[in-house]
Amino acid sequence: MNFKAVLNIVGIILVILSILMFAPLFVSILNKSSDLVAIIFSLLTTLLCGSLLIALTKQYRHEDIMYREAFMTVTLSWLSVTFFGCLPYIFTGSVNSFTDAFFESMSGFTTTGASIFSDVESLPAGLLFWRSMTQWIGGMGIIVFALAVLPIIGTGGMQLFKAEVPEISVDKLRPRIIDTAKALWLIYIGITFFIIMLYLTAGMDLYDAVCHSFSTVSTGGFSTKNLSIGAFSNPMIEYVTTLGMFLGGVNFSLYFYGVKGNLKVFLKNAEFRFYLFLVSFVVILLTINLFDYYNSLTDSFRYALFQVVSIITTTGFATADYLNWSSFSQLVLLIIMFVGGMIGSTAGGLKQVRIYLMIKQIFREFHQLIHPRAVLALKLDEKFLTKETLGSIWGFVFLALFLCALASLAMAATGIDIITALSTVISAMNNVGPALGHAGPSSNYASIPLVGKWVLIFCMLAGRLEYYTVLILFTPFFWKR
Repeated sequence: MNFKAVLNIVGIILVILSILMFAPLFVSILNKSSDLVAIIFSLLTTLLCGSLLIALTKQYRHEDIMYREAFMTVTLSWLSVTFFGCLPYIFTGSVNSFTDAFFESMSGFTTTGASIFSDVESLPAGLLFWRSMTQWIGGMGIIVFALAVLPIIGTGGMQLFKAEVPEISVDKLRPRIIDTAKALWLIYIGITFFIIMLYLTAGMDLYDAVCHSFSTVSTGGFSTKNLSIGAFSNPMIEYVTTLGMFLGGVNFSLYFYGVKGNLKVFLKNAEFRFYLFLVSFVVILLTINLFDYYNSLTDSFRYALFQVVSIITTTGFATADYLNWSSFSQLVLLIIMFVGGMIGSTAGGLKQVRIYLMIKQIFREFHQLIHPRAVLALKLDEKFLTKETLGSIWGFVFLALFLCALASLAMAATGIDIITALSTVISAMNNVGPALGHAGPSSNYASIPLVGKWVLIFCMLAGRLEYYTVLILFTPFFWKR
């Protein structure tokens, strides 16, 4: 294990993080808010520690980064960024404990959107901006950002890229991984600016527009308002948010080809068609179910559309307290928490393509029972899938369900009710944010016991990095030569 190379990259990433802290510092200066000194201390502390790590490991060799080092680098980088990203919460005195600060920071960078704050509107402007910005940074990926801005990490970058974003088919985008990272971030920035302009047109002020665009495109869900998007009581803002969340849930590889002029790639892509169908189907289902609650087809559609897209893209914004909806609607929302957005998107969850392929495989098994001698190949976008690929999908799903069961038991052991225990774990693992029970859309995670918060912190990180990248560090053979 080349620990010097690992720590050197972590140091570089911390320096990048300190530079990004100039954005909330600028906001704090403009607003003359009380968090100015706290942000300066956070920036300097992060810069000093990052620079020290680089200085102590200057004899690194990036060419020695293989998959073992890549897994360690990615996990350690996310933990380090989360730790230093929580300093503004601590230095401003906005939290009661380190656990709460670390929880809020992890929720931000993993784009989960679960919060311990009951009154976000009381937070100073710079800190609130940083809170939304952590989601935007984590949305596309910390390592991907580092690769995009620092070509020096290019050697061994493929291993780092795949360890953080294992779902993106990187070989198809650019010959060089650095160019791929740049292309993805440019598209990400472009969509962010597009949503900012739409928010401004819909009536938001510039500050709220920027903060909410960060949380929307990253499918994070942090808001500057206690009532989330519902605080604006503006249907146009809700539809803009819905569009932004939906776009964030799309595979960014499709945008890459779309920008190059190949717009047909969207309709040709089986996962995108399935994504569109599933969202439409669930929206229709909930619209019908909510008609008795709202007594208006327009309102039923409006609230169903927003909440379905928010949950299925694992964003977590809210315009209504769905705990007041029927048990059927709540259960549907709980189920689609598992589904998530498309592979290669900023959304969490199992991902649409895995659900799509598992359904296709089930129907293939039915067909095989009737025609046992038939040779039935499974295809995705005209490409034949191997048994190894299908086996890895089922293995991934089983691992997710197994971890969900263990974490739910751990949460229940802290003394909270079963609905809250199960739904908070599902929400954390799939980076959704709001859950059911005592952590619903109109509540927060402040009442979760200390041990429970650390269980959820682990679930958020594991879910964001697709489980294997984190869990492999706990296997004995990972540490053997």
